[in-house]
Amino acid sequence: MPAAELRPGDVIALGPSDLVPADARLLAADDLEVDEASLTGESLPVAKSVEAVPGAELPDRTCMLYQDTTVLTGRAYAVVVATGAATQAGRAAALAGRGAAPSGVQAQLNELTRVALPVTGLSGALVGALGLLRGASVRQAVSSGVAVAVAAVPEGLPLVATVAQLAAARRLSRRNVLVRSSRTLGTMGRVDTLCFDKTGTLTEGRLRVTTVSGPEGEAGFDSALGRRVLTAAARACPQGRGAERPRHATDRAVLDAAAAHLGGDDGWRLVHETPFEPSRGFSAATGWDGDRPALVVKGAPEVVMERCDRVASGARTAALTAERRERSRGVVRDLAERGLRVLAVAEARPEASRLEEGRAALEEERLTLLGFVGIADPPRRDAAAAIRTLTEAGIRVVVITGDHPATAQAVAAELGVPHADRVLTGAELDRLSDRHRAERIARTSVFARVGPEHKVRIVQTLRRAGRVVAMTGDGANDAAAIRLADVGIGLSAGDSAAARSAADLVLPGSDLPGITEALLEGRMLWQSVRNAVSILVGGNAGEIAFTVYGTAVGGRAPLSTRQLLLVNTLTDMMPALAVALAPPDGDGERPARRGPFGDPLHEAIAARGLVTALGSILAWQIGRLTGRRRRAGTMGLAALVITQLAQTLQMGRHSPAVLATCAASVLVLAVVIETPGLSHFFGSVPLGPAAWTVVLGSAAVAAAVSVFGPRLLRRLPVAKGPAVKEAAVKEAAVKEAGPEGAAASAAAQA
Repeated sequence: MPAAELRPGDVIALGPSDLVPADARLLAADDLEVDEASLTGESLPVAKSVEAVPGAELPDRTCMLYQDTTVLTGRAYAVVVATGAATQAGRAAALAGRGAAPSGVQAQLNELTRVALPVTGLSGALVGALGLLRGASVRQAVSSGVAVAVAAVPEGLPLVATVAQLAAARRLSRRNVLVRSSRTLGTMGRVDTLCFDKTGTLTEGRLRVTTVSGPEGEAGFDSALGRRVLTAAARACPQGRGAERPRHATDRAVLDAAAAHLGGDDGWRLVHETPFEPSRGFSAATGWDGDRPALVVKGAPEVVMERCDRVASGARTAALTAERRERSRGVVRDLAERGLRVLAVAEARPEASRLEEGRAALEEERLTLLGFVGIADPPRRDAAAAIRTLTEAGIRVVVITGDHPATAQAVAAELGVPHADRVLTGAELDRLSDRHRAERIARTSVFARVGPEHKVRIVQTLRRAGRVVAMTGDGANDAAAIRLADVGIGLSAGDSAAARSAADLVLPGSDLPGITEALLEGRMLWQSVRNAVSILVGGNAGEIAFTVYGTAVGGRAPLSTRQLLLVNTLTDMMPALAVALAPPDGDGERPARRGPFGDPLHEAIAARGLVTALGSILAWQIGRLTGRRRRAGTMGLAALVITQLAQTLQMGRHSPAVLATCAASVLVLAVVIETPGLSHFFGSVPLGPAAWTVVLGSAAVAAAVSVFGPRLLRRLPVAKGPAVKEAAVKEAAVKEAGPEGAAASAAAQA
């Protein structure tokens, strides 16, 4: 029957290679092992049995089968307990439907618009009121106020941000990075925490033999003992027929290692196989090693070592004394602490007549312990370099996995994740109160034995603590956390489409350098948008300040409505677009430094506004000395435009587009002012060499202030009130504690 027609209470039969169609409780199981990597992230097969495990965490529920997992070996009957949205996979998909709140460029622009519109209206009202107080007519006062209000609106803001994001998306597309939501690119520039799923993302997602060890210590693949251990382990694996591969991942790993390190035919002729069963704990084979009969065994160390009474010692064998047995157990413990799955390998030399007896011969023969094989899901070659780049860029790396804590910690330490010894499990998370949970999550770098709900909780807690979080993964168990993160990154290497559907960015395979490049591209995009927004908003702020000052001093607005619109035309749209599209200076590998006045965007807007107002006020005040109002207004207009263009050139001096737009704007300004009829239309008068010298000198003074002013401010002592002093003390303590201390402090405040 179709799987979609299953209902709770139906009984299903399962065998090797079957995909589990629903969540089900085992009724009967015969040597059943299941691959649950798509749900839990656990890379090793999970042995199942009918015994109940009440209160166990998802990865440890051995009596349950879950939808979309795969049966590796054995057979079973199970009763369906959940279908569709009620399954674990369905619940993960439902969690993935809850998206994150807007952040990054979108949130910043919303905040700027919310603040800018009232300020614009108040500025217009202030200019009108000042005009009336200084004796201007009602018509002139209202006209000046409306002109300022209209000219100060940063109408190009949405267009500049959208064009910059699309340009960044196009650059990433050349890197084969699919941007499904371009508005999240700006958020990527502010990411300070990146959560990695381990299996298939940081690791290759398949098992490999990484270590071959003798009974008393590690032996290389090319050593005589290492080759002997690997040869025996490969002979104990099921021998597939033709091109058929063994179902069990550990058998495939051993055979792949043997093919890579041992070469071709070793003269083995198989007589009888005893396949692996969870209840037995080992697999074995009998056959002919050249002209000598042989029995080879591989399996769980605690099972195989109990059958051994001798141990390989170099080219000879010796009795397995209590001391040697303890040393061998120490080797097993060391390998397990490194996150490896350990298989013991042994052999015997039975009588030729007993080869056909198979298991019967095995029961009676005493074995010689040859050594151990360490199997792991190894890290990707580029993972360590990617994590190092991210850490140097100020991004905190967090590993979240369903694997065993020892395995997760070992992989994180091998990859260079900072504070990899700080491990927290899903069960421990559940036992913590909300406050202690936030504190522990802020300090922890590795989360193990976690399910989809835990991943969601971790991401939510980090975001509530003020972190900007990116989540990357490739399985259904990652989809909910990917959706809820500020930036979701899906990898196309996984079998599940849920992660890709929930993601904002989709990368081919498991392209870790692509993740790093995308985050740094987002950081550079944020720099471009910040520069462009400061041109639009900061320039308009300078125009408002100049107009308010001129009205307060001169009794009427120094610039007419047409002149203000001309300023916006020459300084805002095209230069801002050119800056937004230009690759910013620097490589984005360091986070934006907070200036003396807080947020870098707000500081850039304030600095541009002050410098713009300074240049225009200087030229206008000098022009007023001539006693000609229109001449002074024209000088103020020219200085206002040139001062803004000079600052734009400082931001994008390496971009041909910025140079071209600024040159075009200066040329248009000169034509408008020096052409008599056109100049009269805009309420200006042609200027002579002396006036142009004053204009250029005022713009140069303002440009010098914009370059050297911030440097001087950083060196000046600033009087600090109690609140500022307290903040400084907290900041010093956070710096001493490092980035994890900062996260813990933010979590505690939240």
